[in-house]
Amino acid sequence: MRIIGLDYGSKTVGVAVSDPLGITAQGLETIWREKENKLRRTLARIEELAREYEAQAIVLGYPLNMNATVGERAEAVSAFKEMLERRTDLPVILWDERLSTVSSERVLMEGKVRREDRKEYIDKIAASIILQGYLDYLALQRENTEIKEQ
Repeated sequence: MRIIGLDYGSKTVGVAVSDPLGITAQGLETIWREKENKLRRTLARIEELAREYEAQAIVLGYPLNMNATVGERAEAVSAFKEMLERRTDLPVILWDERLSTVSSERVLMEGKVRREDRKEYIDKIAASIILQGYLDYLALQRENTEIKEQ
């Protein structure tokens, strides 16, 4: 069961995909667009990737404010979620993404990626971090279910 992970930004969407067993997330690509509200090609590319990888769901980073309130960016993500669901016919799960970009930046710094080059990678790494968080959650849910059944 593959799952697509997305980090939605104003000009980019980072994309990650799980392995077939749903254990690990790998960054795929960053989709760039010129204007924030120009989403037709972005949605078409995500739909194409979902078909190519035979995804069964999409996990979309949900940028809550640090105090867990819904701000302007989270509202934009909610609207994007609805577009994705209509376009792909897949369930789209909102996943708290607070600090995923900070974590991505840290990964790139630790990997000695030059500051000028980080922009190229940061969104797909953020998508991987978002997706990996969800995959880890699913694994924990399965583990807890197995323990209860014993």
